[in-house]
Amino acid sequence: MRVACFTAKTMLRFILRLLLLPWLLLLLSSVFSSASAKPAPFAMRISCGARQNVHTKPTNTLWFKDFAYTGGIPFNATRPSYISPPLQSLRYFPLSEGPENCYIINRVPRGHYSVRIFFGLLAQQNYDSEPLFDISVEGTQVTSLKSGWSSHDDETFAEALVFLKDSSVSICFHSTGHGDPAILSLEILQVDDKAYQLSQQSGQGIILRTVTRLSCGTGKPKFDVDYGGDHWGGDRFWNYIKTFGQSTDTARSTEASIKQASNPPNFYPAALYKNAIVGTSSQPDLEYTMDVDPNRNYSIWLHFAEIDSTVTGVGQRVFDILINGDTAFQDVDVIKMSGDRYAALVLNTTIAVSGRTLAITLRPKEGDHAIINAIEIFEVIMAELKTVPEEVKALQTLKKTLGLPVRLGWNGDPCVPQQHPWSGADCQFDRTSSKWVIDGLGLDNQGLKGFLPDGISKLHHLQSLNLSGNNIHGTIPYSLGTITSLEVLDLSLNSFNGSIPESLGQLTSLQRLNLNSNSLSGRVPAALGGRLLHRASFNFTDNHGLCGIPGLPTCGPHLTAAAKIGIAFGALLLFLLLVICSICCWKRRQNILRTQQLAAREAPYAKARTHLSQNIQMNRQHNHHAQSRTAAETGPILLS
Repeated sequence: MRVACFTAKTMLRFILRLLLLPWLLLLLSSVFSSASAKPAPFAMRISCGARQNVHTKPTNTLWFKDFAYTGGIPFNATRPSYISPPLQSLRYFPLSEGPENCYIINRVPRGHYSVRIFFGLLAQQNYDSEPLFDISVEGTQVTSLKSGWSSHDDETFAEALVFLKDSSVSICFHSTGHGDPAILSLEILQVDDKAYQLSQQSGQGIILRTVTRLSCGTGKPKFDVDYGGDHWGGDRFWNYIKTFGQSTDTARSTEASIKQASNPPNFYPAALYKNAIVGTSSQPDLEYTMDVDPNRNYSIWLHFAEIDSTVTGVGQRVFDILINGDTAFQDVDVIKMSGDRYAALVLNTTIAVSGRTLAITLRPKEGDHAIINAIEIFEVIMAELKTVPEEVKALQTLKKTLGLPVRLGWNGDPCVPQQHPWSGADCQFDRTSSKWVIDGLGLDNQGLKGFLPDGISKLHHLQSLNLSGNNIHGTIPYSLGTITSLEVLDLSLNSFNGSIPESLGQLTSLQRLNLNSNSLSGRVPAALGGRLLHRASFNFTDNHGLCGIPGLPTCGPHLTAAAKIGIAFGALLLFLLLVICSICCWKRRQNILRTQQLAAREAPYAKARTHLSQNIQMNRQHNHHAQSRTAAETGPILLS
């Protein structure tokens, strides 16, 4: 009986375990899948000039308000194209605020990003001109707007794929004298680090500027979000092209599911491969031609899927791909290379184009015609090497302390893009650090005020510094003498005071020093005076307090700064000692006077007490004499 009961219990436990096991496995798989799931990509969209966050239809996309990223002026916007985001405001940058203006966006995770900028037009009467300006991302110029851009849908925005390495992104707009830059929106969308990788290397020194993206066949311009594509794809814009030429091709489409489309690292939308252009029997070659800038490198990405119902197996459609007449891919068989019908295939190559035309030709070898679903073309740009960060910070400090005029700008990177360096700053490429450095500052007659900060010594590579003709006051910083590369130093016609720092005598490369027309005083450092013998050109005139070299007054006994401090400290101690002694003498005199006053008040009472004491003593003496005489007269008394 016990054995039967035990067997029944065992069987019940076994059955319960079998029933619970699938649920346990499902729970564990969900936990592990959620733990290993890739986080959502970073995405930031800014509605330029907006004072509040905005959501736009039909996708309810969030656009953040524009606050504390840049200067410029918010204004009402006119959208130049129906593909522009439906936003009501923009931000424009008048030339009076400087030729360079930048959006600086911080707290952006390091990684690979698609950066997109939409341009706008000011919404005001009698304003129909389109501004022309250049755009740079992270110090590299990516595009230059050309006349007529507002009339072409795919030219109303600029887009580039760039690696961000320092948790921030700078997007700058450079005036070219043809209107004020006006920006409708900014988008910073993270993509896979290996997206659009041109080789086995990471490509972090390369920026890909989007030239065009074409969806071939039927359709209309749209973004990935309308395709329902993966967010890691970067929300790309695809313009459609129905035909490459009149009566030379035909469109194809399918409703079948597409395999291998939205795969890492590029995550293309499956809908991209449901339309295609195919050749015809009368014109078997498919050829797409476009104008490009000469002497540039271009990366070409070609998309294929065999969606033609007449082609069912390997070898039925084979073609070569030529770019500008040169064979780039031979014997392309889409079914064979993708592994199946209705399966995506992507081919990529990078070429140098010397002329102004880029032609892509698909030439059939087996079958009557070729097929293509989509085309992407990028300009390959080598990312500019930035200026040494320490020197950029030093210039920004200089900008604040000297009150640099707004018209000079001084936003972004001082040396890159090379087409737009900062006004008043000279740059040189330092091969040791592989960065740009500042080797000259020419800010003479710019109305500068304030003082010269010690941080100017951070400009280690400075060879020339000209701040003449301004209204800079305060002392000449001692740290200036640590910039050993200085050859020219001109601080004339300012309001500098104090003495010339001894450290300037350490500038052995100095050839010209102008300190004239200031309020300097004291002895000219002996080391500077000795430099005159080495054909250096120095000017110390119009400083009434300077002395010590030929042409200046003779100095009296010269005291060092330490001696002056010692004398001042000694004089202070002597003064304090005199004050203390005076206080002590005054208190002693007060005590003496107080004692004398008390003595004068007590004098009458003291005299009275003295007389009383004398009278009492005299009475005692008189009584004693009287008693003595009485005893003598009566004689001794006998007792019986």
